[in-house]
Amino acid sequence: MAQDMEYDVVVVGSGGGGFAAAITARKLGLSVAIVEKDKVFGGTTARSGGALWIPDNHHSRAAGYEDSAEIARAYLREEIGNFYDSDRIDAYLQTGPQMAEFFERETEVKFFAYAMPDYHSDLKGGGQGGRPLVCLPYDGRKLGKNLRHMRPPLREITFAGMMFSGSQEELKHFFNFTKSLTSFAYVTKMFAKNTWQILRHGRTTQLKGGNALIARLATTAYEIGIDIHLSSPARELIVENGAVRGVVVETSQGRQRIRARKGVVLAAGGFPHDPELRKRFLPFDPDGTQTRSPAPEGNTGDGLRLAEQAGGALRGDHYLPMAGAVISEPILEGGRKGAFPHLVDRYKPGIIAVNRHGVRFCNESDSYHDFIDSMLQLGEGPDPGVFMVCDHRALRKYGLGFVKPFPVPYAAHIGTGYLKYGRTVGELAAAIGVDATALDGAVARYNEGARRGEDSEFNRGSSAYNRFLGDIEHQPNPCVAPLEEGPFYAVRVRVGTIGTYAGISTDRNARVLDGNNQPIEGLYAAGNDNASIFGGYYPGPGITLGPAFTFGYLAAHHMAGKPLQ
Repeated sequence: MAQDMEYDVVVVGSGGGGFAAAITARKLGLSVAIVEKDKVFGGTTARSGGALWIPDNHHSRAAGYEDSAEIARAYLREEIGNFYDSDRIDAYLQTGPQMAEFFERETEVKFFAYAMPDYHSDLKGGGQGGRPLVCLPYDGRKLGKNLRHMRPPLREITFAGMMFSGSQEELKHFFNFTKSLTSFAYVTKMFAKNTWQILRHGRTTQLKGGNALIARLATTAYEIGIDIHLSSPARELIVENGAVRGVVVETSQGRQRIRARKGVVLAAGGFPHDPELRKRFLPFDPDGTQTRSPAPEGNTGDGLRLAEQAGGALRGDHYLPMAGAVISEPILEGGRKGAFPHLVDRYKPGIIAVNRHGVRFCNESDSYHDFIDSMLQLGEGPDPGVFMVCDHRALRKYGLGFVKPFPVPYAAHIGTGYLKYGRTVGELAAAIGVDATALDGAVARYNEGARRGEDSEFNRGSSAYNRFLGDIEHQPNPCVAPLEEGPFYAVRVRVGTIGTYAGISTDRNARVLDGNNQPIEGLYAAGNDNASIFGGYYPGPGITLGPAFTFGYLAAHHMAGKPLQ
């Protein structure tokens, strides 16, 4: 074994929570190393939209949104009910705005307040916008040679390597590409610029969403002297007299002990790709192999196992033990199956979802987490035979899953079996294996109200959140239109997760707790390794990264001897 290395702080994992803890600790005067299992840094954050849910943040105040910790607390009490974790939620609400200002003041990170409402904004205290903080785009060339070490965006949600910010303006231009000269010019310019960047740098350098957030964090981390060790999975913790004093990592030269004078932060991304932990914590996935995830494949519960080895307790007492994601499986290069998260299409008019009996079962324009909850309520496991269904008009205008809108061809997806097809609703029913009479009746019932812009079964389009992601130019209801123009199409979707909620038990300073609810000296957890503070619910956009950054920030202050709580 090589000679020991030593730092004040060692962070296991290089996603948002890991970088937040590392940068804060370094800014507080501590020496810091990040050890990363994969050959690239960025974790799940690099594949995400990059939003942080921070009630009463400085940007929302400047934009005129009325908010406070008290208003947000009222919303969370309504949202979470009996699963409410008052101590950690108080710490989060009190510290989140301060954390956001710190990162804008001290790092390359720059935010704007996103206008998206909370997912249940009709509840008491629900936000009508401004709570999500989204990172501004970033020129990846500022990372220099380190850009090649950053995790690229999720392949399935890019087009020709091009990233999307998810802004309403950008999406509007893409949907109107063939109908507006302004939109045509916007998209053409963006595509040409992207192509030039790929030819010159091997990837696009105009970074957006989570990729921009990670690039900004990494730029700061390198500038202030944080050592980032890639391809260095953590294998065990160094425990002396019950206190954690470092970590042992695997390197190409063998095992390396890295001692930590102040503490170790576990931020390794949860367990979305670990069959054993999925089997342990996801009751609807009894063999641990059925749930799908677009998270990095290396997120296999390393942090949770390290915590248990040191005596840490794990928590799975959540309404849902994961952040739900509606996933379909397109066939990618080499015949491998992808994991496409349905983040945009479900909200659009002319697209519905049906179960294996050929009938609708939920409001398709509710959040992905709510949609997954409805799928699980069917009681048929992670693959309950659910299909997203649309007509030809909707397919060509909005796309469906991995199938892109006009003018991108779609025949290849029919050839792979990803996109099912029928000239009539009855033919589509045969193609997807549901009762033709049932599907025909479901479409007819939906169409009857949809022609008036109504959804009598599930009130689709009735909430601010529904309407925000619909087609605002389609009136009177931006989420509802009849399925009338054949052919008809369908894509099968299944239960997935963008991150796990079950995780390591911690206190308000992110200290790992043992089975007696006592902190383990020198051990902290952040990000998806840290058990979710929201009890298995999903209040709004950015509720994984908001706590990840906040508790990483709190952990760093505690390690520096400057606790905020």
